[in-house]
Amino acid sequence: MMIGGTGLQTGHVVVGVDTHKDQHVAVALDQLGARLGEHRVATTTQGYADLARWANSFGEVRAFGIEGTGCYGAGLARFLSGSGCRIVEVDRPDRSARRRMGKSDPIDAELAARAVLAGVAQGTPKSGVDQVEIIRMLKSTKDSAVKARTQAINQMKALVVTAPAELRQVLRGLTASQLIVRCANLRSGALVTPMAAAKHALRSLARRCQQLMAEIDTFEADLVKLTAAIAPTLVRTFGVGSDTAATLLIAAGSNPERLRSEAAFAALCGVSPIPASSGKVNRHRLNRGGDRQANAALHRVVIVRLRYDQRTMAYMDRRTAEGMTKTEVIRCLKRYVAREIFPLLRKRAGCNVAEAA
Repeated sequence: MMIGGTGLQTGHVVVGVDTHKDQHVAVALDQLGARLGEHRVATTTQGYADLARWANSFGEVRAFGIEGTGCYGAGLARFLSGSGCRIVEVDRPDRSARRRMGKSDPIDAELAARAVLAGVAQGTPKSGVDQVEIIRMLKSTKDSAVKARTQAINQMKALVVTAPAELRQVLRGLTASQLIVRCANLRSGALVTPMAAAKHALRSLARRCQQLMAEIDTFEADLVKLTAAIAPTLVRTFGVGSDTAATLLIAAGSNPERLRSEAAFAALCGVSPIPASSGKVNRHRLNRGGDRQANAALHRVVIVRLRYDQRTMAYMDRRTAEGMTKTEVIRCLKRYVAREIFPLLRKRAGCNVAEAA
């Protein structure tokens, strides 16, 4: 479906795309911000090719501004990037813009194009084309299995609390692993009493936990192999294990060269201090943005080093003696760890480029 702007235009063109599950809406603007046309395409390879042809009909396309490059727009971003087009990641419009202009797919697409044209949106999306994308899929599945196992264990403990006294007496005081083994071997018999129902439920939950634990172990072994093959130097860094390395690789993406400096990586991980100065007050505040999983990964590295690394422990002692709190010192250490890890991520990208050449 095409609305307006069918004639060939000269000059640079910017296209904004509002992405959805089954259909994308695109709006093209010329270099002066005049609206050239609107186009709707299906989320298929043919639809992506149709969108590219439609955009090129107006002239040379300077960039595509796409919302949701990590979700509904991932397929389109990969298709256009593979065709040599420049892709800019665009955040959804802020509330003030929506209050003024309303909300519709064409409006959102036009706002995306104007954000690129004005230089407000400049981020390069993750390419999602190499082994880092494999790691992301495996780690996401592993994390969901860990969450499901935790929920099952908590449910087992809650059932033990309300179980008949005879059963509760047997299971009270067991650790989580002991509880799983004990409950997996329960025999319920006919479901005619609360005791039988409690045993049946606990056995089902325990066996679910065992299945999830086997699944987690399998994914963990896969992640160990993949992270060691992709970024061996990162995995060997003090305090960085396979799970932490996987999280940091995912945060940087398949194309970490999109991060122009270690300060940009620190901001991505939410460990860069934010200026909060006013008048005579000159201070910084905690950065609560960024990738929170990457932030937690850096936090784990710092905690491990505070326990086992003499240099880090000495730094903690020195800064606390200067009057800083432990929390403030940990924030500084997270920033230093991000600075140490960033070149290792860029080095991985350089090795890949060399191999490809």
